[in-house]
Amino acid sequence: MSSNSNDLYAVADFCLIPMGLSDPSVAIYIAECQRVLEKSGLVYKASSVLIPYSGYGTNLEGPWTAVCNAIQACHAAVHAMGAPRIATDVRIGTRTDRESVSGKMNEGKVKRVENILKEN
Repeated sequence: MSSNSNDLYAVADFCLIPMGLSDPSVAIYIAECQRVLEKSGLVYKASSVLIPYSGYGTNLEGPWTAVCNAIQACHAAVHAMGAPRIATDVRIGTRTDRESVSGKMNEGKVKRVENILKEN
């Protein structure tokens, strides 16, 4: 995905929910979205019990434009599979008070919380 050299570095959490389907399972649609994210080249982690401190969805980070393009590409892929409607919750954070380490922002947040828990 292309991005603008002036883009802010963004850390996003999004939850894509296919709607209007006859089958209540959305696993095949989410798997397709994961394939899209893999092709994007961005750092992402699907939420699970193995990844604590993340929301019900996927953490994604990279240049603002590339992050938004990847979420849009997920929508397009899931619609192409026949989902007539999609609802997506997105939270995006940026910061300019410190250097953003590409691909390490979410990891750093988790490690900081784990270190605090170890101290107490």
